[in-house]
Amino acid sequence: MLGIRNFVSVVISVGVLLAIGGCASQTPVQAWEKGNLARPEMTFDSDRLDTKFMEHTYFSKEAAYGGSRVGGGGCGCN
Repeated sequence: MLGIRNFVSVVISVGVLLAIGGCASQTPVQAWEKGNLARPEMTFDSDRLDTKFMEHTYFSKEAAYGGSRVGGGGCGCN
């Protein structure tokens, strides 16, 4: 039983090390690739009207303006 636990822990350790090594080998974004990342399709909120509507709804429910971008609530504390 102890041998199986050691084997599993070694396999998990090797898997974690490979995952960390794979993430570390990523090269930074080159200058000519930044134009592709700046396209409107690449944003999280590509529909500005829908984003404004959702923010308005959130602010109305929170009873405070700016609740999605800054800390604090309706009490004025940060």
